[in-house]
Amino acid sequence: MNNLPSRVITGGMNADSDSAQMLAYEDFTPGTRFELGPYPVSAEEIVAFAGEFDPQPMHLDEAAGKASLLGGLAASGWHTSSIMMRMIYDGFLSKSLSQGAPGVDFAQWKRPVLAGDTLRGETKVLSARPMASRPGLGVIKLRHEIVNQRGELVCACENPVFIRMREGPVS
Repeated sequence: MNNLPSRVITGGMNADSDSAQMLAYEDFTPGTRFELGPYPVSAEEIVAFAGEFDPQPMHLDEAAGKASLLGGLAASGWHTSSIMMRMIYDGFLSKSLSQGAPGVDFAQWKRPVLAGDTLRGETKVLSARPMASRPGLGVIKLRHEIVNQRGELVCACENPVFIRMREGPVS
């Protein structure tokens, strides 16, 4: 991460907050950080996700997971990414004027997420700029890092997000 001054925003706001209390482009200054989690990961959740979306043996069976290089019943990387997205939504996105994202610059799965792990993390605003082509809309670049209960990095991701400004048209 860079050496920008930062402010930390903790805890979630109610997603039903009126729009005057919603986070707008102006709130996403470079260096701002949002705390994410905690999120406990259960064996049942790992197996359910894997059964539906990534039915590899190490995601479905404890013995197969222990026999793999992952060392135990492990969440799919896609499951880890889904958990991260939920943590982002609960942490700040649900209370923002987000208009979606054009993609993901990169995502890395650094360590396995095992049954019984508790995840937490942080999102940091790397940059923010108004969009010349869309008055009233800005684009922010975010970096998300998720760690387990031992503080080990399990997932990192960077992506741009479109977000409304407090005032001005979005054409």
